Amino acid sequence: MTDAGAAAELQRGGELDEFMRYVAHERQLSPQTVRAYGDDLREFQEFLDRYYGAPEWSWGGVDRLAIRAWMGDCATRRGLARTSIARKLSAIRSFYRYLHVEERVQANPARAVRTPKKQRTLPGFLTREQMQELFETAMMRAQAGGFRAQRNLAIVELFYSAGLRVSELASLSTSAVDLVSEQLRVLGKGRKERIVPIGGMAVRALRGYYDQRERIIAQATRPDARAVFVGQTGRRLGVRQVQNVVGVFLREVAGEAGLSTHSLRHTFATHMLDAGADLLAVKELLGHASLSTTQIYTHTSKERLKRVYRQAHPRA
Repeated sequence: MTDAGAAAELQRGGELDEFMRYVAHERQLSPQTVRAYGDDLREFQEFLDRYYGAPEWSWGGVDRLAIRAWMGDCATRRGLARTSIARKLSAIRSFYRYLHVEERVQANPARAVRTPKKQRTLPGFLTREQMQELFETAMMRAQAGGFRAQRNLAIVELFYSAGLRVSELASLSTSAVDLVSEQLRVLGKGRKERIVPIGGMAVRALRGYYDQRERIIAQATRPDARAVFVGQTGRRLGVRQVQNVVGVFLREVAGEAGLSTHSLRHTFATHMLDAGADLLAVKELLGHASLSTTQIYTHTSKERLKRVYRQAHPRA
């Protein structure tokens, strides 16, 4: 290596070390984030060594074409997901933003590079037959009596009836539930409130559960009287506890399909659209801020229709 190459390498390493001290001590990022930044930037540096083929390159001489080439290398040679590439690109942007503020480079080339679009995977959902099996199981256990079985039936009925997020269901208060007009007042993301109708089966399940709940609240030492869903001690159920309740039913009807509590929300949206519901109406029911978020469920419905077509049509 020439003296110029050695000097350039030393300068690049020094600037990178300064940035790492900056994010660790001045920005006070977590140790995990600092470590990830360091790994990503060193990988980028190793790529640039190969890309330029000479050690004399500098951070100030890197352009957007080099960054795009690095992204292509991450995707093709290394097979990284778009989310991983986007995270690494964020580290490079932060590094160049620092260099620009410190007047080490004239411009931030990473600003001109577009972040890879997030891959949109089709959400998992249950078929109508699976939902029927789930409800039959929950109802059979509720009919046998017992507070937990009644509560668990009400939980799954309300999930499917209203398409709630798990955090929305866990945080429900009795004042937000109107069983007479059959609707809920839901506080969603960004504390945005929406009114959601609920079906007759969910109302019936809630009434049956409320009878049991009143007994628990009356006997509890320090009950959470405002919470809709409570445990044996009268305290509000947390998100993890609700997930555990639903997870038992999902495993029984779908095995190890990898479905989560959120799958009931996906199932609600998919079945609504399959039955001809208006996309804008489903958007409002789900509490989505953007229609594009709701449109993924139309892809789910289309994929299901294609699968049915291929299975049923004699010349598919």
